[in-house]
Amino acid sequence: MHTPKFKVEFLEDAVAFIESLDEKIRDKIIYNISKARFVNDNELFKKLTDEIWEFRTHFNHTHYRLFAFWDKQEKNATVVITTHGLIKKTAKTPQADIEKASRLRKMYFELKYKKS
Repeated sequence: MHTPKFKVEFLEDAVAFIESLDEKIRDKIIYNISKARFVNDNELFKKLTDEIWEFRTHFNHTHYRLFAFWDKQEKNATVVITTHGLIKKTAKTPQADIEKASRLRKMYFELKYKKS
């Protein structure tokens, strides 16, 4: 089997979102995230801005999104940090959610660099 391109870590809001969903939907989202680690597919993992990406799942006519960003600071491991999720109700991704992911990214790196 191939080596995954990145590891995935989930922030508290992302975990809460996934846990709030039906088991079949949760399983599909986790499957898609796992698959995205091995293949380049915009239907699974898509860039939204320079810094923010989204994991994408379509299940039973509903679109689920988990926002994420890259942490490439470690030489031996690339990590994608998943910030939070939503059930998409419109064609356009809500700007407020992109901004929330950006704020969480900024906080993540601020905390990380305070520790080191």
